[in-house]
Amino acid sequence: MEIIWTNMLFTIVAFVILYFLLSKFAFSKLFAVMEKRRELVMQQMDEAAKTREQAVAYVEEQKQALNDARQEAQKIIQQSQITSNQQMERTLEQASLEAKRVKEEAVRDIKNEKNKAVEELRSEIGTASVRIASKLLKKEISVSGEQEQLVNQYLKEVGGRS
Repeated sequence: MEIIWTNMLFTIVAFVILYFLLSKFAFSKLFAVMEKRRELVMQQMDEAAKTREQAVAYVEEQKQALNDARQEAQKIIQQSQITSNQQMERTLEQASLEAKRVKEEAVRDIKNEKNKAVEELRSEIGTASVRIASKLLKKEISVSGEQEQLVNQYLKEVGGRS
């Protein structure tokens, strides 16, 4: 194989001229485009990293909010239990007081009815005693008089002992 120096020289000169023209007109623009592309990729990577950090921060914030909501719900449940227990105690206390009041009224009513019955019984006993005495003595006893006072006094003594 034979080397042709003129062709080689011509190729080297053509290459140098081509390199000079490319560096003057194309390489600077090409490198500028590549630099812009590199900056764009770096910017997108930075934005992606920031977005990821924001997402992580947002997730942590949401976890904290969820924990806070759970704690608040627990507090509300405990407070409602306390309130319901207090309401139940108040209701039981009111029911107890109402039952006591009703019982006292019933006892009072029973005493009043007993007293009325005793008075009616005394009145009937007095009338019956007068009738019995008048039948035994076969004479009529007047309503106003000494004998009626004796009967009433006797009934008071009998009534006072019972």
